[in-house]
Amino acid sequence: MRHLSSIRSGPKAARRALLSVSALLLCLATAATTATAAPGGATADAEGTVSAAAAQVQVPADVTAGVAVYDRQTGTFTDQLNASMRFRSASVVKLLLVLDFLWNRGPDYTIPAADRALLEPMLRSSDDDAASHYWEVNGGPAIVTRMVRELVLSDTAGPPAGYEGYWGYTAVSARDTVKIYRYILEQAPAPVREFIMSNLRQSTRCASDSFDQHFGIPGAFDRPWAVKQGWSGDYEAGTCGPGNTKKTEPSSASKSTGPKAAGSRAAEPVNLSRPALHTTGTVGAGDRTIVAVLTLHPIGTGYGKAYTDIGRLTRSLDVPGATRPTGKWYGTWGTRVGVRDAATTASGVRTRLPAGAEVLISCQKQGETVSVPPYTNNWWAYLPQYGGYMSNIYVSSPDDKLPDVPVCVS
Repeated sequence: MRHLSSIRSGPKAARRALLSVSALLLCLATAATTATAAPGGATADAEGTVSAAAAQVQVPADVTAGVAVYDRQTGTFTDQLNASMRFRSASVVKLLLVLDFLWNRGPDYTIPAADRALLEPMLRSSDDDAASHYWEVNGGPAIVTRMVRELVLSDTAGPPAGYEGYWGYTAVSARDTVKIYRYILEQAPAPVREFIMSNLRQSTRCASDSFDQHFGIPGAFDRPWAVKQGWSGDYEAGTCGPGNTKKTEPSSASKSTGPKAAGSRAAEPVNLSRPALHTTGTVGAGDRTIVAVLTLHPIGTGYGKAYTDIGRLTRSLDVPGATRPTGKWYGTWGTRVGVRDAATTASGVRTRLPAGAEVLISCQKQGETVSVPPYTNNWWAYLPQYGGYMSNIYVSSPDDKLPDVPVCVS
């Protein structure tokens, strides 16, 4: 999610005309609904900013968040917090990369097989090499300039001077993210809309860089949902999947959207040093509600902690049409804790958890006794969102058998 390369080729010839008027109308419609009543009687201002207390948005300590939740059925925002604040986009910018590629390709918007082989993993598994390819061949920051113009975005801008090769340093806000999704859902040609949304609905748990990308929206709500996630920072190696992990290189100027060494540049308008984690997409039947949650975490925060914090924040939101999964949320401890096919260490590993991540437990059963001195435990927790079992020895609870979790019936 953090890789990119320096630009090696110039922009293609201008090919923009179709639908720019409709995008302008969409922007005006979005602006007209921004000054809406927030939960608890508070009113959001024209910038889409209300207090976290008024909006009931639960922001964990030391986390900076920009939030916008838009109900397409009523045409109103149900939650907003710092909605115009600019964050580095990380892989959320991939929505603009695919829109730029598809713009005016009509009339049937046919996607060549070679491009489909890049675009599908870029959207589903956040493949960074694919993003770097389109950033290079389509003009880098010029892509952002075109999309800002065509979608009439208010806060989005290309990477700061000196970082033109860093697609993940594109600036974006929560309210602009809502505009991007509204364009895709309400104004884009049907083939464009179907291609993008169908791939976002097939988001893989394990991203191409071995990070578990089903935090935020996928963790807080049952399907249907469609998501494009983003992360950027000096996180530890990803652990997602049964086998290998992958460590990105956050100090590499040619490959990473992670921060450069401290003090290497003056302060930028968009924070480039704090670890970022973003969850964006739609929730509910008919893509009813658009959710954009952009977050920054204290320097040194591990991926599991950031994963947990954005999950708690997202679960606090008012999301019309959403169905929340049943079960109890528990913290975990340990590194590379396996989620297995059955309640035994001999069974296959489905994935490994981010260190310290909070998980949803729906039931528990007795199985193989696991020993991690000085502890032993033969109870196993079933994690419905992973479809597997984890030894209760790794659950942050003093009880071997969790007191508020039922026994699995099978």
